[in-house]
Amino acid sequence: MRVCKALVLLTVALITHGCVSSNYNLATQRQEIEFISSEKEEEIGKNVAKQVERKFEIEPDVLLQERVREVGKKIADVCDRKDIEYHFEVLAKKDEVNAFSLPGGYVFIFKGMLDKAKNDDELASILAHEVAHIAARHSIKRIQTSLGDTILRLAIAAAKTDNWTRAMANEALNQLLLSYSREDEILADKLGIKYVKLAGYNPKGAIAVIQSLIDVQRKAPLKKYYRYRTHPYLSERLSMAREEVYGKMEFRDYINLRDETLEEQKGN
Repeated sequence: MRVCKALVLLTVALITHGCVSSNYNLATQRQEIEFISSEKEEEIGKNVAKQVERKFEIEPDVLLQERVREVGKKIADVCDRKDIEYHFEVLAKKDEVNAFSLPGGYVFIFKGMLDKAKNDDELASILAHEVAHIAARHSIKRIQTSLGDTILRLAIAAAKTDNWTRAMANEALNQLLLSYSREDEILADKLGIKYVKLAGYNPKGAIAVIQSLIDVQRKAPLKKYYRYRTHPYLSERLSMAREEVYGKMEFRDYINLRDETLEEQKGN
């Protein structure tokens, strides 16, 4: 109840200060309320990116960085969101099989994940999935819905100050530690496959990537960063990716979906 009250107060305050807008999101194909502008989102992303770069070592291989940026740019050029600039960077950790995105157009991929990509089709699929999260504004929406009384006071008193940006950056970093919802992951997969096709890459790479994640999950316990980004429903994602690429599911995909539904019911 307190959260709901805070959100209501926040909405009223932001509307009063002219900070709320309603825009059509091409990625989600919905009219959406935005508390945080694209400009402010980029500031938040930049601040969080600095924290990420301090926490993790940047991959020193210049050619590898250039390859990722080149593939990433092709994906960004065809995505549904063009009001921000996209940035792609490789983090040097080899034992992290993962990639993640930040608000404002920042995409990071660990060397361990990059090593799993057998070709540019698979690399494009990894980056496209993260770009899709940004295009659909998944991270920034989580930040918007998690704003509390402290952020409310900052929004009212100092909406355009560095304090506001720092507060949002800290909140964004906290939100990064949470998994996307099942629906967000599936949408990011579907949008990612769409972007891969438009950029001229083979969409089968998306299927290969998810299969690689399933293989990693089977061989080793889930690590912190692997867990919060890949989400536990990998078999479901694989089934949906096959349907998106081939236009139909295989029999084993129906079995996977049924097994995961049963597991979810047990968890509840």
